[in-house]
Amino acid sequence: MTLLRREALVLIGAALAGGARAQGTKATAFAFETPEGGPMPLAGFEGRPILVVNTATACGYAGQLGGLQALWTRFRDRGLAVIGVPSADFGNQEPLDGPAIAEAARRNHGVTFPLTAKTRVRMPNAHPFYAWAAAEKPGETPRWNFHKYLVARDGSLAAAFATQVEPTDPRVIAGIAAALDRPA
Repeated sequence: MTLLRREALVLIGAALAGGARAQGTKATAFAFETPEGGPMPLAGFEGRPILVVNTATACGYAGQLGGLQALWTRFRDRGLAVIGVPSADFGNQEPLDGPAIAEAARRNHGVTFPLTAKTRVRMPNAHPFYAWAAAEKPGETPRWNFHKYLVARDGSLAAAFATQVEPTDPRVIAGIAAALDRPA
């Protein structure tokens, strides 16, 4: 990631964390880090619906990783991207770091969709994407692991689903289907 782009993301995140709302900001303006330390810009998923989920391999809800994999397998050829964002913000239930997280998710749950590096998702120190999502959908922020944000093809935040809503719940599937059917 270029220094200029990184600085822009930091400024957007700071503005959002401070309660300001960046008009016209889209999810694709943000980037995560890969488990190996490289950039994972959401701009690489421009024009595709994206399901962004904060995950934790040692959480009681870790079985949802299998449901997320099922969604990705079912809808990826139609354009859906699923991104797991490991976080230790809730009960420190992500004890692993770096590639070990992706390896545990693959080994224990068959995960092949992309995972980011361990990331803060809880305010006030949340990653800029999560600060933006909190501004877009106040009151629908992660309260535990496996909170799901559905980003529309146009980069807007289409829906949020609480931890208890399984990835294969009809509401999630209907949201994904609607996002896939809408033009960018």
